[in-house]
Amino acid sequence: MKILFIGNSHTYMNDMPALFREMAENASKEECHVFMLAYSGRSLKWHIGEEYFSERFNILHGGYDYCVIQEQAHPLPPEEDTVECAGRIIDLCKKAGTVPVLFETWAEKAKPENQTEMNRRYRALAEKTGALLAPVGEVWSAVAADLKDAANADLYFRDGEHASPLGDYLTATVLTKTITGRLPERSFLKAFDFTVPERFQPVKENVSDETVSVPPQIAETIRRRAEAQN
Repeated sequence: MKILFIGNSHTYMNDMPALFREMAENASKEECHVFMLAYSGRSLKWHIGEEYFSERFNILHGGYDYCVIQEQAHPLPPEEDTVECAGRIIDLCKKAGTVPVLFETWAEKAKPENQTEMNRRYRALAEKTGALLAPVGEVWSAVAADLKDAANADLYFRDGEHASPLGDYLTATVLTKTITGRLPERSFLKAFDFTVPERFQPVKENVSDETVSVPPQIAETIRRRAEAQN
């Protein structure tokens, strides 16, 4: 299984595609290879404009089974830009025989009311294009409500926008369920934290330094909500 991730920092935070790779292999028992075109603060309009030739080459010649597509989240771009630019990426995927997967993001911690519009846009785009939908934001909202009184269970990084290691564990879990149709084994309690305390850049250089454990009760809450996704 070969997968391309297109997005921005919500994709690359805490090396999420690498966590997904391990989780997908655990769930599917199939070898998985991941590749990434993700740049800080960039929208799909930027990707299909400034980065078009990289996108085109990778999709048409990369031999990918899936392409995970993540739009700018904070703030959301104009909906017509998302429809046009995601649509062009999805069209390239279809030409290449690659399954497009829409990575629905989450609202800012201080603006949870924005999640409803995010959900609407991503679901409408999936219906319009036939792409798979990974409802990360919807699962995120449900899990955040479930864990609101739990200690050390924040899905957000300290900026209230990006994902914490737990948030990226949730993201990888939903993507794994969407793409493989399965959840990882309950014993898979690994996540990555590539940040340095009180800083965002630089980040940890050694993978061994960024590996952290997810509390089983939190992982179980995420599993339950991911299992119920549709």
